[in-house]
Amino acid sequence: MRFLFLGQEKHQQMILFLSKKGEVDWKKDKLSKKEIAKYDWIISYGYHHIIPSQLINEAKNPIINLHISYLPFNRGTHPNYWSFKDNTPKGVSIHFIDKGIDTGPILIQKKCSFSKNETLFSSYNKLKKVIEELFYESFSKIISSEILPKPQIGQGTFHKRSELPKNINWNKNINKI
Repeated sequence: MRFLFLGQEKHQQMILFLSKKGEVDWKKDKLSKKEIAKYDWIISYGYHHIIPSQLINEAKNPIINLHISYLPFNRGTHPNYWSFKDNTPKGVSIHFIDKGIDTGPILIQKKCSFSKNETLFSSYNKLKKVIEELFYESFSKIISSEILPKPQIGQGTFHKRSELPKNINWNKNINKI
């Protein structure tokens, strides 16, 4: 099997996990139509580019996205910050990518809770750990279609990168957001 991992960071542990299942390439730049057809599965995690519908439709299988929010809440960027700012449910979601931004059908989700001593930085790291473990645990069931995707329910929330306040202190206690 051939995998393409899309993300700003080259998540070494995730690349190692996928390399035990087949060949893996990593990309942080925009995808092209020529590239997409080479891969059996594409996994997006912290990828900063919107994948156009025509490329989504060219993929051999649905593109999997790992998002550190409890969808449909906090679609878009900086979901961890917005979950505290807007007091929305906190958690992680693994879903298929569709033509919208973080609107695709959900494969698996997990709610998370945080202690009153957490910071934005520590809560972000906790969410990353939870979603990565959830991905490893669910991977075989996802690619064998044992987990059926479910549509997102409700309006939820969405935030653009431009909405994020400047000069956020990521070490600030989550209760003071």
